[in-house]
Amino acid sequence: MKEGQTALLEVPAPMLRPGHVLIENRSSVISAGTERMLVEFGRASYLQKARQQPDKVRQVLEKVRIDGVLPTLRAVQAKLDEPLPLGYSSAGVVRAVGAGVTEFLVGDRVVSNGPHAELVCVPRNLVAKIPDATEPVPFECAAFTVVAAIGLQGIRLAAPTLGETFVVLGLGLIGLMTVQMLRAQGCRVIGADFDPAKLAFARGFGAETIDLGAGEDPVAAALAFTGQRGVDGVLITASTKSNAPVRQAAQMCRKRGRIVLVGVTGLELSRADFYEKELTFQVSCSYGPGRYDPAYEQGGQDYPLGFVRWTEQRNFEAVLDLMADRRLDVASLITHRFAIDDAKEAYELVTGREPTLGVVLEYPPAEGPAAKLATTVILRAGGCDRSAPGRPVRIAVIGAGAYANAVLVPAFRAAGAELAVVASTTGAGGAYAARKFGFARATTDVDALWDDDAIDAVVIATRHDSHVRLAAQALQAGKHVFVEKPLAIRRDDLDGLIERYATLDRRPLLTVGFNRRFAPLVARMRALLASTPGPKTFVMTVNAGAIPLDHWVHDPQAGGGRIIGEACHFVDLLRHLAASPIVNTQAMVMGGPGPRAAREDKMSIQLGFADGSFGTIHYLANGHRAFPKERLEVFAGDRILVLDNFKALTGHGWPGFRRTWSWAQDKGQRACAAAFLAAIAEDGPAPIGLAELVEVTRACFDAVDGAQVAGDAGRAWCG
Repeated sequence: MKEGQTALLEVPAPMLRPGHVLIENRSSVISAGTERMLVEFGRASYLQKARQQPDKVRQVLEKVRIDGVLPTLRAVQAKLDEPLPLGYSSAGVVRAVGAGVTEFLVGDRVVSNGPHAELVCVPRNLVAKIPDATEPVPFECAAFTVVAAIGLQGIRLAAPTLGETFVVLGLGLIGLMTVQMLRAQGCRVIGADFDPAKLAFARGFGAETIDLGAGEDPVAAALAFTGQRGVDGVLITASTKSNAPVRQAAQMCRKRGRIVLVGVTGLELSRADFYEKELTFQVSCSYGPGRYDPAYEQGGQDYPLGFVRWTEQRNFEAVLDLMADRRLDVASLITHRFAIDDAKEAYELVTGREPTLGVVLEYPPAEGPAAKLATTVILRAGGCDRSAPGRPVRIAVIGAGAYANAVLVPAFRAAGAELAVVASTTGAGGAYAARKFGFARATTDVDALWDDDAIDAVVIATRHDSHVRLAAQALQAGKHVFVEKPLAIRRDDLDGLIERYATLDRRPLLTVGFNRRFAPLVARMRALLASTPGPKTFVMTVNAGAIPLDHWVHDPQAGGGRIIGEACHFVDLLRHLAASPIVNTQAMVMGGPGPRAAREDKMSIQLGFADGSFGTIHYLANGHRAFPKERLEVFAGDRILVLDNFKALTGHGWPGFRRTWSWAQDKGQRACAAAFLAAIAEDGPAPIGLAELVEVTRACFDAVDGAQVAGDAGRAWCG
């Protein structure tokens, strides 16, 4: 959180998802290096945070220039206030397995990279079984597995062989486990650190040591140990801003030695140190191959064993085998144990001056099969009287992501909604939103919302592929529905929703969060255009900015792509200002090398309207973020209107109107929420008619399906 406090919160049990495993933790390990850094960053002042992240400061200043001070301030505060679950190395018992998971069974003893929590839901590839043994590995020892895998991956990159000599610079928790694993591979090991207690541990594990605190020269000591030949490799497991570890590692290596950075150091390298010896230098990425690959971690797609022998999961298994064979001793590294209820004291210890190594959090076992599986947390009792006249509309929000917390929920709260329930898959995100905004309940049981008669409306702010399913369930249950765009990402899903909606005896309101049409400056534009007869011409330029290609929004099955998922806003805006149906759609996508999917966020869309108006939307992800994001030009009746980034509206040739502007950007989110709530309270029509919602959505489908690649022969028309 923005104040930097570390808190222990009661949250709903996470929702079990396909391809995931629900685990009841018994022990977890605090990673002193990573978690201390996160906690200390959270506690830092705004100035200290800015000094640590100068690139972020430049982005903030650019956003102030483009969007204004207030929107930027709100965005920064919302980002800093996001809670961050701590921890990534734990052990426990499987309580349930999701669809498609066959390698784990209820009751299995496992390790995972789940956070510090009584219950965690972890993707299958980030879980590993604790081996069966006569003397099974205790949970508190198995909980070190993921942290140990970080050291093991560094070893794999260094590729040691029997009899080689390696230096481990930095004998913290990862360093001491790395010493043991190198010894298990038949290497001679030298450990270097400033702390005599850690040096003693290393000697106990069979390493020679260099006492940096006593002024010993690590380079001279390493050369002396190897008869001046130099060591075969160095693993840097230290955490420091100094460049010294890398420089020393290069100087103590033999010709063609290997250096692997596992920790964090300064990286101002001397070319001479590396050039003359032809040294190799590599930075190790966490637990191993698969890390940060969504297809592996979230999608459950394993790498073939014959091509990638040691993935994250297989590294976990190797560490566990070392523990089971008593070749990796972590029990002696445990310096402190805390019950999970005392986690705050544990973090005070880790971030203080008292020396620590292995700090273990312990969780009491469940009492009965239903224990700890509560999917709802009640934060306040009561609510409004449903029979009272003028009572506020009670809403449930499904999804507690960044946009929901930063924009949607504040907009509905400001518009007068009563915040009844927030639902999320993880539990932690929903509990945070509930406490921040004043929801009565937080839950991970979405299905329970449909039978809750106290809920009037549902706001859907989840991933795009779930919009149609959740909207259909809510409508069937008689709830009014607000869908954060898009309405659907596939034609058949859209058609099915329309057909299902038509069969309902009572049809609740259904709308989509096309908020730009509700912006104050857009309302002014529509009023001016209404007084101008004849067709109109629209030119919409969207400097969308690039999103990494592995982001889910680019996945046709998850996000539908940026045209369907984001450009729909601008199709709706032009449809609203034209006040005339879309009758044809033409589109062109950027040509060039690479798959077309990588270029579909650089598209020009042409819309033709029934009254003869036409519009062009340039949706471009290949611009620069210093340029404003959105600009709309309208040509009508020998006059021009220019809307700049929803902050300024300029008129050319309009009698009595030249320019209006605002200090703060207003894209209409609050007015959009207010219109939806008013329609419910007054039993009126939806803020946007269903026919228009469907028309806009289909136009986006047409644009994507019929887009002609620039440079190809011919033209593609849809409509």
